[in-house]
Amino acid sequence: MNSASLDRNRLMFHALEAAEMGFHVFPLRPGTKRPALHSETRCPRTSVCRDGHQKPEQRATTDANVIRQCWAAGAFNIGIATGPSGLVVIDLDTRKSPEDVPPQSWSREGVRDGHDVFTIVCADAGEPVPWETRTIRTARGGTHLYFREPSAVELRNTEGEHGNGLGWKVDTRAHGGYVVAPGSITPDGEYWLTEDVAPAELPIWLVQALTPKPRTAVSAPVVVAAEQLPGYVTAALNGECDKVSAAQPGTHDMTAFVAGIALGQLVGAGLLPSATAEARLVAAAAHMISDRCDCTEAKVRRSIQNGIRAGASRPRRVPAESVATTAPLFAERGAA
Repeated sequence: MNSASLDRNRLMFHALEAAEMGFHVFPLRPGTKRPALHSETRCPRTSVCRDGHQKPEQRATTDANVIRQCWAAGAFNIGIATGPSGLVVIDLDTRKSPEDVPPQSWSREGVRDGHDVFTIVCADAGEPVPWETRTIRTARGGTHLYFREPSAVELRNTEGEHGNGLGWKVDTRAHGGYVVAPGSITPDGEYWLTEDVAPAELPIWLVQALTPKPRTAVSAPVVVAAEQLPGYVTAALNGECDKVSAAQPGTHDMTAFVAGIALGQLVGAGLLPSATAEARLVAAAAHMISDRCDCTEAKVRRSIQNGIRAGASRPRRVPAESVATTAPLFAERGAA
């Protein structure tokens, strides 16, 4: 067997191994980090793209037969589409040159790269650094920390300090992004799996930190009585409040956040005022504030608000007639 065949087989093995973990993979050009699939500008609009261009995230697969067929054709590096894989990957990058120095906001003693920045971010949040998860060393000496995305959450990519990013040299890859999988080789070296464990769930404080910040409110909050809401909205509101009321210690933050997301989707659809959702959930969470738990009212309210904000960015799709009969009510009352 020649070296080309060995390379193909080795990369195929790594691609299949990733797929067995539930990670959706697609080919990258040999020796690079760029997708091997055609771009939108060169899309033939045939086959899988006959109804419109399919991006790598949409074409990524866990199908072993498809993977074998693809990697039998060439020594492709491996991309993992983070969104379909249910992953959020924190990418701790290294300096690219001696001139690549921290910006003024991160010009602190001991800060050399993304590893140092992430350690400080965790310390500032009063949280331990979540090193205990699936970990990959990148070709340039960086680190990819793999985390499971909570099921009700849909985070997007972040870049450094921009937007709701975590900081200099710290990127994240989630929906709309991908990472280079272990086994892939670039001119800088190989990507290696260094911690062969299942991805841990993304800590709730990081979920909240990576959730886009809210837009400034343009009107006063309004609480609407349950009898003024559509029946299915009232049912959803009561159901989420019941979950929060029944939450056990150790699950408080996540339960409140996920309930906020569920109701936030109704807020985003114009079916439920944000203030109503928040007030009901905060009331349901009153039991969380006790000597048996370190929850505070401010902490619980923040989790709920962050959840509502995240959910509102992905409005629930509802029949047009439902929106028409409820949205005007909230608009007239000045709801955001």
